[in-house]
Amino acid sequence: MNFLTPETIYWMLFAIPSILIASTVHEYAHAWAAMKLGDLTAKANGRLTLNPLSHIDPLGAISMIIFKFGWSKPVPVNEYNFEKRERDTALVSLAGPVSNILLLLVTTGINLLLQPNPASWVSTLIVTFAMINGVLAIFNLIPIPPLDGHKIVRAIIPKGKLRYYWEELESYYYIPLLLLLLPIFPFGSIASLILGKTLTKVLTLLGFF
Repeated sequence: MNFLTPETIYWMLFAIPSILIASTVHEYAHAWAAMKLGDLTAKANGRLTLNPLSHIDPLGAISMIIFKFGWSKPVPVNEYNFEKRERDTALVSLAGPVSNILLLLVTTGINLLLQPNPASWVSTLIVTFAMINGVLAIFNLIPIPPLDGHKIVRAIIPKGKLRYYWEELESYYYIPLLLLLLPIFPFGSIASLILGKTLTKVLTLLGFF
């Protein structure tokens, strides 16, 4: 059996390095924002670094290689160290997707500057890196636990029963997460629908397609 298919070669040479860089910056941004807002938990746990090894989750990395879907270690945050718990936690959560949006914009600038041949490996690398950062930003902004969007929305919800139930949703995070990821609908998964439509529009707007 030939495991070195074009798809596998592409995944190993372009996608995995892009994911490693984008996810490392994403997690570092969480740690940096937490430190700036008064919580040193991430720094004390060695997560305020751009060393990818500090952010890799072994099981998530294996899943990424085999199933092309994985995850990094969550950055530890003690939100009770913040001056305003909900607001500052939301800012820390927002820092991750924002870092990927910034990387996407930088990549867009490089693409416009170089204007590489679409058939070249340089173009493939640039487009892949743009796509990975777009996916990380969009996916993590979906407002379900344990994604960043859930904490961001919490800061907007007024105190009361609604916020209480919103926070309680974290205890059952696996239910909405499975509904988001499993391809149980006629169109596939909810995540693939959201990412496919949104990412295509964003990358087209930025001149990649």
